[in-house]
This record gives sequence, C-alpha cells and structure tokens, in this order.
Amino acid sequence: ARALGVSERTAHRDVAALRAAGVPIWSEPGRGGGVRLLDGWRSQLDGLTSREAVALLTLTVPRALTALGLDGAVAAAHAKVAATLPQELRERAGALAQRFHLDAPGWFRAEDDTADLAVLTRAVWEQRPVRLGYGRGPRGETVERTLEPLGLVLKAGVWYLVASSQGRARTYRVARARGAELLPGRFERPAGFDLAAWWSASSTEFERSLGRLTVTARLSPRGVRALPSVLGEQVAAQALSNAGEPDAAGWRTTRFALEDPAVAAGRLLALGADVVVEGPLRVRDELADLARRVLEAHTRLPGGGLVAATRSE
Repeated sequence: ARALGVSERTAHRDVAALRAAGVPIWSEPGRGGGVRLLDGWRSQLDGLTSREAVALLTLTVPRALTALGLDGAVAAAHAKVAATLPQELRERAGALAQRFHLDAPGWFRAEDDTADLAVLTRAVWEQRPVRLGYGRGPRGETVERTLEPLGLVLKAGVWYLVASSQGRARTYRVARARGAELLPGRFERPAGFDLAAWWSASSTEFERSLGRLTVTARLSPRGVRALPSVLGEQVAAQALSNAGEPDAAGWRTTRFALEDPAVAAGRLLALGADVVVEGPLRVRDELADLARRVLEAHTRLPGGGLVAATRSE
C-alpha cells in the first residue's frame, strides 16, 4: 500500500477485483508472506495494443452501467487490463481519465424512476417474458402488458425497453413501468434482430412522424439564439437553413416542422415575444389563446390585477 500510495483497504479491494477477473493470485500468510501471482501466468489480452488498453482504462464506470448491475464487472475488467500494462501506460491512462469525462444526461432534469430496471435487465439477459403495468398518460392510468424484452437503450439519460408484443417490437419508457414481474419459461429472440439497427430505424421514423406541421415564423436575434434550446438542435438547424435575410431590426423569417398546433404553440411559447407566428392560422390561434390564459392566470393573483393589467398594456 505504501509503495503504491494507496490505503490498505484499496489494496485489498484491488486484489479482490483481480481474483474476480480470473487472475490466479494467492495469499501466503505469516511473516514474510503476502499476495502472489501464479508463476508463469499471462493474461489473454496479448493482442490488445497499448493505445486500446489506455482507451479502455480511461473510461470510468458511468451510472448507466451501475444501473444495469455491471459496475463490478467494469471494475474487474479495468483491473485485468491494467495488469497487462507497464507502469508508464497505467500512469498515462490515469492522467487521461482526469482530463476527459462522459456525462450523457442533459441539464436541469431529474433522473427517471427506474425501480423496475433491474428486473427488466435480468429478463433481457435470460430471455424471460415479463408482466408489467405500463402508464399511458399524464393521469397515471396503466394497462397490463406481457412482453418479451429484446434490449434496453439509454437515450439522453432516459432508459427505454425494446420488447416484442404479439410478434411486433415496440418501445416502452422504463420510468412508466409499474411492478415488472418475471414470468416462467424462455422466449426465442427473433432471428437476425439487431438492437442498434432497429433503434436507429425506429428513432428516424419517430422523428419523421413528429414533423407533420410546417410553421412559418419570424424570429428576433435573441429568438434565433434560443431556438436550439427550445426546439432542439435538429429542428433549429432546419429553421436556420430556411431562414431569410434579417430585416433592419435583425428579425428573420423561417420555416420548420413541428407537431400538431397545440404542441407547437406550447413549445413556441418559451420564445415569448421573440417569435411571431405567421402561419398556419391554427398555430397562431393556439399560441395567442395560451398566452391569454397565462396572462389571465397571473392577473388573478392577489394584488396583481391592476399591476399585471397595466404591464400588459
């Protein structure tokens, strides 16, 4: 412990991780004893280049793997890879880990409740069907589903279950699951099913289905800057590519695709007075009605009627 500059507890933990990784080490008790590596043993990672090994050791254990119960496996893999590296490369890997860190979830959003993730993970590994209640809407109503879990996907900090129901694969948000229960027996995965390819195709189709309504709007310079945070990078990029030249005040007219009028109005309201919707008329009406209801709600606050009305004028 003194030679490595760590605590004795850390040394014991690393020895345990090496054993768990399959490294043949043994303890010799008594004076002059210690922990020894079996003579002549070599790892099976001889084909791993130093650059590849450093890249693996640079990766920390993200919360995603912890949620899947794989944090211990990653720690053991790190120990096994580290055992093959000379001291110089181990130090380089440690230095890189202090300079680069991956934190995928977005800002200002609480993590989903994933109480059923452990059960769903086991179902995916063991190809076991599950029964669960699944929330369908904001009122919390649930329906019971019997599913064959095919995989789990982490997208922007949100867990999704890809599962087959009646021979068709669908996506389910894990946070909406209520009491997942493993069922007896095993199911056969569809031949040739590729989770990454299926997710890519499904995501593309989902994004395409959302953009069914073309909105024409004028944006102030501040509205243009805020657009990516309000509508997302993809929609903002589409809007900027369609934008005309700024007028004397810097306002630009553009077009972009959004969902139905009510959803579009709700998202555009975040831009406040920095957006003027020119069409469709349904979106203008929805946005004006939404703004009117917000104003009315605030003018009804105690002591706010006259002041709010004056400010609105």
